[in-house]
Parts: sequence; C-alpha cells; structure tokens
Amino acid sequence: MLARLTSRSVSMNTIRRFSTTYVTKGKLDNQICVVTGAGSGIGRGIAKMFAKEGASVVVADINLESAKKTVSELDNKQKHLALNFDVTDENSVVEAFTKVENEYGKLNVLVSNAGVQHIDAIHNLSYENWRKIVSVHLDASFLCTRSAVQIMNKMDKKDNKSVIYIGSVHSKTASKLKAPYVSAKHGVLGLARVLAKEGGEHGIRSNVICPGYVLTPLVEKQIPEQSKNLNMTEEEVIKKVFLPDTVNGEFTSVDDVANTATFFASFESNSLTGQSIIVSNGWFME
Repeated sequence: MLARLTSRSVSMNTIRRFSTTYVTKGKLDNQICVVTGAGSGIGRGIAKMFAKEGASVVVADINLESAKKTVSELDNKQKHLALNFDVTDENSVVEAFTKVENEYGKLNVLVSNAGVQHIDAIHNLSYENWRKIVSVHLDASFLCTRSAVQIMNKMDKKDNKSVIYIGSVHSKTASKLKAPYVSAKHGVLGLARVLAKEGGEHGIRSNVICPGYVLTPLVEKQIPEQSKNLNMTEEEVIKKVFLPDTVNGEFTSVDDVANTATFFASFESNSLTGQSIIVSNGWFME
C-alpha cells in the first residue's frame, strides 16, 4: 500500500486528506477579485482564469450585457457578480466598490484593466481625445485603486491583498501616433510604485503587467487605423509595426496575461511589490 501511494503523481496544488482522498485547491480559493474592463478581451480572460482558480469575480464593465456574458462563461457562475460602472466617473466608482464591500465584506484583488485607444499624430490630436485616453487608463486606475485600498485597509494585514495594473510595453517605451496612451501607461507605473510604498504597512502588494500586442478587439481596431495613417496594408502593419521586434513574430495571448495576473494575485508573500513584468514575446526586454 505504501509503495502504491508514493508512486502516485500529485500536483503542487493538491491537498492530501487521510490516506486515499485528494482534493484540488485553487490558487485563489475564497478570494474576492474585481476585474475592470472584463466584458471582453484581456479582462474576460483574467476573469475566467481567476474563476477557474476558485475566486469569486466581480466582472466590471461599462457594458452590463458584456459583463453578464463573461459571468455566464465562468466556472461556478453563482459565485460571481456582473457590475456595470464607468471607471472614469468618481461617483460611479465609489458606488460600485461600496456594492462589492456590502456583497462580499472584503476585497482581495483588484485588476485595473479597462482600456481604450485612439490613433493620431500629436499635431492632429484633439484635447478631447487626449483626455479620454488618459482618463480611462490613468484617472480610472487612481479612482479604482483608492476605493479598493479603502476596503483593503480595513482587513487584517495578513490577508491576501493585491492590486494589479494592466500596463503595456508602452509603459516602458513609445510608438508613433499613441501619445496619450503611452503617457498614461507610463503614469500607471508611477501610481503602482507609490501604492507599493504606501500599501506595504497594510500588507497590500502593487504590481504591473506590461503586455505586448494582444489580439483583442482593441488591437484589432487599430490595425485598419494604422493601415490608413501609415499608408500600409494591414498585413504590413502587423508585420512591420506590431510584431517586428518580437522573437517569434507572434501576438501575446490573453492566457499569457491571465497567467501572469494569477501569479501576482496569488503570490504567497509581500516581497513581490512595486514591480512590473513584461509579457511581450521578447518585443521589449530589460
């Protein structure tokens, strides 16, 4: 009997109970996680991964039907909440996080992911479009962070508490035609680092994921826009603008980003904070 037991292959996230019963434990069991912009793309992928790992996920999106669709695709659908709010509106954000606290009593993980894009050269860029992009990426990150931290600060310091920002390779470098996006993504790095300093005494980790190009609706929309602005075919835009510096000529996948988010969300100590991980198929290295 002993030989048979020791020869079994048991995964790292499996708990043995008694001699013959094995129960799989998710990396995010009993964790409450808010993911903004989770009605599609990267946010939806992160929500699915978190749910698979046992979390209760608040799927937040400006489009309620999209949020509900994401929830319908999650494991254990009854554990999750579709929440409609505007991440750039202060009152809307405060009300939404109040609902989260009232519903679950705590908040372990915030993923600040909501995003939009606008393609234009600086000399043609309207202030309205500048403000829209900066607001969605930077102002919204601040508003959601503030509300999340107010909940986290009430919790025990030993509780898991993680704020994860979806930055970009453009948090580290620049590209033409994306001045507000690049500026905002650089700002997100600064916000994350300040939170790491302030949140340390409360046990809050703060980190940034910097993906390369992920073939989401946001990126798919940019391909014809770049094609028009740069007078290239769409195939040339993909090869020469989006992926020329990757090591394999491939887009970053949603799962690549979701796995990294799970790593940050479930890290077992507070030593990993104030950091950024670039997930870009080698496009940018540091």
